Amino acid sequence: MRIGILGSGLMGGKLGTIFSRAGHEVVFSYSRSREKLEMLAAEAKGKARAGTPREAAQAADALLLAVHWDRMDDVLGQAGDLSGKVLLTRSLPMDTDNTRLVVANTTSGAEALSRKIPKARIVSAFNTIPSEVLFDVFEARLKGAGPSLLYCGDDTNAKAIAAGLIRDVGFQPVDAGPLTMARYTEPFALLIAQLAYEGALGPEMAYRFEWMATSGGPSPRLR
Repeated sequence: MRIGILGSGLMGGKLGTIFSRAGHEVVFSYSRSREKLEMLAAEAKGKARAGTPREAAQAADALLLAVHWDRMDDVLGQAGDLSGKVLLTRSLPMDTDNTRLVVANTTSGAEALSRKIPKARIVSAFNTIPSEVLFDVFEARLKGAGPSLLYCGDDTNAKAIAAGLIRDVGFQPVDAGPLTMARYTEPFALLIAQLAYEGALGPEMAYRFEWMATSGGPSPRLR
């Protein structure tokens, strides 16, 4: 699969690296430094390269959006027409101080994004885990069931692609439902951040949901 990375900071850089090492073609984009993009591509190995947001977007089968909320309009403008594109957003609608959600309660950042680009196929994913755990989860992916990872969206095919990429990283995808559920997963991401960065045990943490059904079968939302 061809994956474009829009935003190559900690999360975008690490996820793009893992996607490349999992066998996907990856284009890293949107950094203050072209040299950083080139370095990420070299370290990712596989079929990874640096490019512009437009180059990352136009040939991609799926995109990962990983930029700060105040850079959203800029990166979307550089990416160009995203009609029909599968867009996985892990960007939270945080204020400039990263202290609170500027979009919450009756809507969500993912829904606000869908209104900006209504023809894109948006899935909210990868925003409820700290970046520090990603490589450990990927390295342990063949050793048993990995931690859970929530995702939500309205497009069935886009969600299937998201679930596959979540598995490639080493997580168990948990379908939280339609995109409106981002109203709950985005605040949950802040809880995870509080535990990771303010808790005593550090940021290398993940979570797992367990279904204790008497039937012994998996939850229908565990995909």
